[in-house]
Amino acid sequence: MSVTKKDVEYIAELARLKFKEEELESFTHQLNEILSYIDKLNELNTENIEPFSHPIENINVFRNDELKKSISTEDALKNASDKTEEFFKVPKVINQ
Repeated sequence: MSVTKKDVEYIAELARLKFKEEELESFTHQLNEILSYIDKLNELNTENIEPFSHPIENINVFRNDELKKSISTEDALKNASDKTEEFFKVPKVINQ
C-alpha cells in the first residue's frame, strides 16, 4: 500500500490544514516510508507472542498516600500580605 500526493491533500483537508507543494511531497514520502516499515513489521511471526498494553513494564512510582498532620491556618497565613481570619485575599480577576 502506498500513499499518493492526492491522499495527503485529502488528509490535510480533513484536518483543515494547508501545505505548500514541497511540504505535500515531503509528507507523501514520509508516510510511504512509515507504511513500508509497517509492512516489514507485518512479516514477523507473532503467532505465540502475547500482546502488550505497553512496551515497557511499568511500576507504580508514586508513593502511598499517608495521612499526615497539616500546618495550621494561622501558620499558613503568617506571611500573607493580605488575609482575613481564614483565607488569603487576592486581587479580583473576574469582572461580573
